Amino acid sequence: MRWALVKVCVAVTTMVVVAFAVPLGLVIREMARDRAFSNAERQAAAVAPALSITTDRDQLERVVASAGSGAALAVHIPASGGTSPVDLGRKRAAGADIEAVRRLGRASTTEVSGGSALLQPVAIGSGEIAVVEVYVPEAEVSNGIGLAWAVLAGVGAILVVGSVAVADRLGVRMVRPARRLVEGAQELGEGKLGARVPEEGPAELRLAAVAFNSMADQVVQLLANERELAADLSHRLRTPLTVLRLNAASLGDGPAAEQTRAAVAQLEHEVDTIIRTAREAKPQTTLAGPGAGCDAAEVVRERMAFWSALAEDEGRKVRVAGVERPVRIPVARADLAAALDALLGNVFRHTPEGTAFAVDVHNGDDAVIMLVSDAGPGITDPEAAMARGRGSGSAGSTGLGLDIVRRLAEATGGDVRIGSSVLGGTEIRIWLQLDGRAAPVRRGHRGSGPGVLRRRGAGARA
Repeated sequence: MRWALVKVCVAVTTMVVVAFAVPLGLVIREMARDRAFSNAERQAAAVAPALSITTDRDQLERVVASAGSGAALAVHIPASGGTSPVDLGRKRAAGADIEAVRRLGRASTTEVSGGSALLQPVAIGSGEIAVVEVYVPEAEVSNGIGLAWAVLAGVGAILVVGSVAVADRLGVRMVRPARRLVEGAQELGEGKLGARVPEEGPAELRLAAVAFNSMADQVVQLLANERELAADLSHRLRTPLTVLRLNAASLGDGPAAEQTRAAVAQLEHEVDTIIRTAREAKPQTTLAGPGAGCDAAEVVRERMAFWSALAEDEGRKVRVAGVERPVRIPVARADLAAALDALLGNVFRHTPEGTAFAVDVHNGDDAVIMLVSDAGPGITDPEAAMARGRGSGSAGSTGLGLDIVRRLAEATGGDVRIGSSVLGGTEIRIWLQLDGRAAPVRRGHRGSGPGVLRRRGAGARA
């Protein structure tokens, strides 16, 4: 926009300068010509009184010399009464032109070598018409024209440069608020909710800045309302949780009772965490610095121990692999546990009792792959299953479990894929990047076994 304004101003100013300078230059040239011929007419008028009194050659030569015109002045007297014609000075005009002026009786100009000649008719005492010729050199006609053109060109250049400077300042005044508006939009898109833009510049950009700031305030308010709503909804769970905790306390002893009480305690802890996070408007976990994250193998062992009791009750075969040694990942412990619980909960919820399932961890140099597979009926539409909030259509399915897992993986630069497992059912593959780089693009949702990691050079096995 800035350079466009400069170009427009240069074009307009140039057109205006040309429109005024060219006619003005032509007028100056015509004025110089009129000035030169006016001087010639005055010289001719200085000789006319003498011609009307005498035609004596000596006296006329003294008159011509006293006029101070030198070789520029000539007098042509025709023959009369037996006297021969008299020509004083250098004759430059053609004889036909002189005779035409004498015959017509009015002054005329004619082109001669090196300039022009003014031919002025003068009546003498004998009744004849003498012609006074005044030579006007071309240099005298164009005297001062070059300087005038130079001045006009300089003035035009100054006007063009001035218009460029003015256009540049106007462009800056328009472009700077627009750039600030773009930068504010980018910051708001990056999650910097405090991004605002100054309400300055032209009226249109000021209105745009006002609208942007109002929109940003509304976004902040909407997010605050959502956080309050999440906190309120979570707080409503306290009453049924209290009932569950009291009922679990009355179950007595035994593995199932202990597991139920542990589940209720964990649920209470998660609800408290949600309320605190929503109230404080901060991320639940923030990872920074070396060593941040958790041991995926330890979390997998812990969660599988939790779910193994229910799996034993339902007659499900369970297999866990790759958790013998520590596996560090850049994910918070609570987030990984929530993701595993979501996936394992889906296995129990959407597969018949007795369906086997497995969890495999593959540790590589730059990535960790976690596979949660089962021997159930599988997922017919992986794309729909990955869509947030769709669910499977069955009772109790919100569709948020896989989205939680996807966001967990994408936070590390990885991804989540759904495919067919070696058990015959569904396989959920979670790719967690260790170096923060984006995972390579892979087509489709199938065939995501251990060979994928080996192709990347990890060389790990389940």
